[in-house]
Amino acid sequence: MNEQVRQQQAGDASKAPLWIAIALLLAGVVGYYLLDTGNAWLRWGSVVAGFVVGGAVFLSSASGRDFREFLVAARGELRKVFWPTKQETWITTALVFGFAILAGLMFWLLDLFLAWATKLLTGQGG
Repeated sequence: MNEQVRQQQAGDASKAPLWIAIALLLAGVVGYYLLDTGNAWLRWGSVVAGFVVGGAVFLSSASGRDFREFLVAARGELRKVFWPTKQETWITTALVFGFAILAGLMFWLLDLFLAWATKLLTGQGG
């Protein structure tokens, strides 16, 4: 057997816990509707149990391990982010608002000029 076939078979087998986790999640939601005459705590307990057990099955699967590794790597990358100081944030915000106002004024003046030129050339317009 070549490597691709082995990987595909292993990939199919590793999806089983994922489908089981999805089935458990759905079972918790279905339990909520099947217990419609029962106690509210029992109904919500079935939903919580479905999510907890389904989540535990997912986290124990290969996809869950990959997800945990992703979260650890993302947290490490988040620590590398340069966070600006409060003063830098205020200055940047003021610059953005200033340029937005300046751009708005420029477009307003351009609109006035184009309306005037249209009226002058065609005799129509505001």
